[in-house]
Amino acid sequence: MTTADKFDQWYADRAESPIADELVHRVLDLPPDLQSTSVLSGAGLDEVVHALELRAGEVLLDLACGRGGYGLEIARRTGCGLIGVDFSGVAISQARQRSARADFRVGTLTATGLESSSVDAVVVVDALQFADPKPAALEECFRVLRPGGRLVITCWEPVVVGDESVSPLIRDLDLARLLPEAGFTAVEVVSKPEWRAVEKRLWDEALAVDAPDDPAIRSMQDEARRVLGQFDDLRRVFATASR
Repeated sequence: MTTADKFDQWYADRAESPIADELVHRVLDLPPDLQSTSVLSGAGLDEVVHALELRAGEVLLDLACGRGGYGLEIARRTGCGLIGVDFSGVAISQARQRSARADFRVGTLTATGLESSSVDAVVVVDALQFADPKPAALEECFRVLRPGGRLVITCWEPVVVGDESVSPLIRDLDLARLLPEAGFTAVEVVSKPEWRAVEKRLWDEALAVDAPDDPAIRSMQDEARRVLGQFDDLRRVFATASR
């Protein structure tokens, strides 16, 4: 089964699990209509919206958009147009059901299918680790941005870059180095321990849920065990940059 197939099943399971969505909304303190598939909290989203500096009529690319929740909320707050790209056809189908005005399409972190210099801002929420290779994803973000456009990324980095005890998806992530190499300027990468604390609370509460017949909860619990097993080896980061 390919990674995209696994996520197709993951999104299908999540759509059938009100327990999982209620847990995420409550712990992350999200707007009621936001369908999250990451661990970015409502307070974190506020910071993302501010950093994107979007105005009405501009265009946002929500890259690895999942069900479209964060991008749709950003568009609602700012009046921007929205393009959402994800490699899961199931996620894109769910996103399209949420809004007919946004442009949701299947694509990847390294191949969006968009024209060069076609969007004013790009947001990547908790998904850069799935890019292969990661520099190509950042180069794709640079390519599709108009000059002066903003990139905002939320993700994780190893406390020690290259730490082999950390997941291979994350162990070499070093945005302070990778973003300038991709051509970006005004790069700022900051640790967000307060986001990390909320994330830990989500995983702890997920493990306490008794719902053995709910595949979405089982998946969350499996992920919680993996994340908590290396929790102190990772840091939560918030990166901003400009083209």
